[in-house]
Amino acid sequence: MKKSIQDIGELKKLAIKKTFETFSSGEDGLAASSLQERYNKYGYNELEEKSVNPILKFLSYFWGPIPWMIEVAAILSAVISHWEDFWIIFVLLLLNATVGFWQEYKAGDAIQQLKKKLALNARVKRAGKWSSIPARELVPGDVVRVRLGDVVPADLKLFTGDYLSTDESALTGESLPVEKHTKDLAFSGSVVRQGEMDGLVVATGSETFFGRTAKLVEEAKTVSHFQRAVVKIGHYLIVMAAFMIALIFLVSFFRNESFLDTLQFALVLTIAAIPVALPAVLSVTMAVGASALAKKKAIVSKLVAIEEMAGMDILCSDKTGTITKNELTLDDVLSQENYSNDDVLVFASLASREEDNDPIDTAIINKTNSLDAPREKLKDFSASGFKPFDPVIKRSEASVVSGQETFSVSKGAPQVILSLLPKEEQEKIGKTVNIQVDELAQKGYRTLGIARTNKNENWEFVGLIPMFDPPREDSAETIKTASAMGVNVKMITGDHTSIAKQIAQKVNLKSRISEATIFLKKNEREAARIVEKADGFSQVFPEHKYRIVELLQDRKHIVGMTGDGVNDAPALKKADVGIAVAGATDAAKSAADIVLTLPGLSVIIDAIKESRKIFQRMNSYAIYRIAETIRVLLFITLAILVFNFYPVTAIMIVLLALFNDAPIMAIAYDNVRYSPIPERWNMRVLLSMATFLGLIGVVSSFTIFYIGQSVLKLPADQVQTFIFLKLAIAGHLTIFVTRTRGPFWSIKPSPVMFWSAVSTKILATFVAVYGWFITPISWKLAALVWGYAIVAFLITDFLKIRMYKVLDHNDISFSKFHKSAQPAQIN
Repeated sequence: MKKSIQDIGELKKLAIKKTFETFSSGEDGLAASSLQERYNKYGYNELEEKSVNPILKFLSYFWGPIPWMIEVAAILSAVISHWEDFWIIFVLLLLNATVGFWQEYKAGDAIQQLKKKLALNARVKRAGKWSSIPARELVPGDVVRVRLGDVVPADLKLFTGDYLSTDESALTGESLPVEKHTKDLAFSGSVVRQGEMDGLVVATGSETFFGRTAKLVEEAKTVSHFQRAVVKIGHYLIVMAAFMIALIFLVSFFRNESFLDTLQFALVLTIAAIPVALPAVLSVTMAVGASALAKKKAIVSKLVAIEEMAGMDILCSDKTGTITKNELTLDDVLSQENYSNDDVLVFASLASREEDNDPIDTAIINKTNSLDAPREKLKDFSASGFKPFDPVIKRSEASVVSGQETFSVSKGAPQVILSLLPKEEQEKIGKTVNIQVDELAQKGYRTLGIARTNKNENWEFVGLIPMFDPPREDSAETIKTASAMGVNVKMITGDHTSIAKQIAQKVNLKSRISEATIFLKKNEREAARIVEKADGFSQVFPEHKYRIVELLQDRKHIVGMTGDGVNDAPALKKADVGIAVAGATDAAKSAADIVLTLPGLSVIIDAIKESRKIFQRMNSYAIYRIAETIRVLLFITLAILVFNFYPVTAIMIVLLALFNDAPIMAIAYDNVRYSPIPERWNMRVLLSMATFLGLIGVVSSFTIFYIGQSVLKLPADQVQTFIFLKLAIAGHLTIFVTRTRGPFWSIKPSPVMFWSAVSTKILATFVAVYGWFITPISWKLAALVWGYAIVAFLITDFLKIRMYKVLDHNDISFSKFHKSAQPAQIN
């Protein structure tokens, strides 16, 4: 039966036994035979997403400022009986809609595929056996275990375990955690902050408290440095177009020209000037980048993270599992007086739980089971209660029964375990234990302290277990590569300072490792300075990570942060690029921008390289688009104002937009070299170069105008076709100029990029020669235009290289940036 909100309210009061009866289940979970029936009855455990009708989605591309302008131009063409113009403009409108719809569909499909890889899993007990399944496959009646770091997968009636502390802020807006006990309900979507319990699934999907009462609001999109620059470029082009078109209107008014003809021409000119393809180029480039990273085992959950990563200059990296293997090796244990080495392993095993798959617990249990004496001794004890490891108090605890004796055991950080002891006992052995911990740390060992309670219920220190987590084989080389790319890696760890320094020396990190407490009591400026200069921090708590990110951002750095635990989530969300490492908790994955499915840092380096390639492509497109707008708009405006001659017709402008904008999306697949330093938008250099190339294009266009009109003495309509073909051929050649800082041949274009440009130039030639919609010209004139455009291209490329040298020399901030590798920002 499906439960309503009122039923869920009643379930809070319902006894556990009665709840099991209501859902025809038991503590061993459901039988496999009953699952299909429940899927048919309840459906899958997921919230139905509103799907937009594809036809309505396609029609939406005909609605908006840019489509309106194209539609008005088409209507005006029909009013003045320019039917050829009407049909060409109509085709342009249809093409824009089709390309936009298709590209968004492909990008959306790619993102959906990536999201499937991020789907949450749940630990479920069916027919008495525990297994991990996708959370969407849960049904009411399933028995589920939730623990620290899990996102609660469905509404649960808790029935086994001491307690849970859950973060329900996503449901209620209340930031304080809520404590849950047996008979309480844990709600779908809440995050487990502490504890571990089993629960019975009482509601799934849209029938959960979350699904029935909370409206899913799309996350507000973060506007990155990258997007802000693109918006600025769009505004720049629109303002330029508006100014020049206003001039054309003024002149046509004084010359008593047809208002409708001028209006139609102005609208079409606006279409050519406005970056219609810009949103599509951006989304396709991002989607291509995300797909490339997915193949390298980095799943992008927020596309803007790719953009931010191009400018990331500091990476705060977890040590365990990222820089190191997270494969703990136990060394010889150190026992205290009255306890043997076997006792240390036995009590440590009792304070561990195999089914939690905790790496420390697994290492201890495997070590104990591999030795005959401890394995036999362990059989004399049984655990009657268990409190899993809590990162806040840094220890786990278990209640143990041995015959008639009941006592508690605990394992955790040595200083935490020592603090459990009576004061006189702390004074007696504390110094010795601390010396042992320091000596082991100097060798790179991490230590666990073990304690148990005696008959008087006082804690006694049992011994220490040294553990070593060796660095990954690729960590040293990866960190070296990151440094060479201008990314400063800072190691963040909860371990002892000595251990952190030992690992740092082995992986090419400097050894300026400080305890996190060093900057806590400093003023804002001093704290930021300390954090910026440090190579890493030890004995870090979750709140320290957040503060480290915040202080670095205050110093204008673009900060990446890796993490895996629930308590890393705030820092991951705060960072410009939050990275959940392999094996991260569901909470960390939800907060991160990028989720790694392979251990280690090398995947992050791949992500940095890919993001910088994307930046290069977008930078090339930005320069190309501004240069083309200046070239076409300024040339046409000056020709009209100075020579009272329309160098191209409205239909030619529409064709130019088709030939230049439609294939430009191939830039998303272009071959580029990633920058050796973090990227930034240097608007001064970008606009200067684009304007320079645009002005060269204007001079080049007026030269061929002179050749056609004064040298070849062509009729006016053939001069227009002559100029049209030059603008079409030279237009796409411009992208080969802007895509490199050096000579155009220094980086080979991708086949997709090259052939998309060549094919449109050939098509434009056929249009000009065979007179499709325009006045035809001869093959001889077409060949002359090709030769002229290629020579102009070679001269422009030569001048571009010289111009970059002038700009780089004069741009002091640019030079400083190259020396210090400062973060990406818009000037």
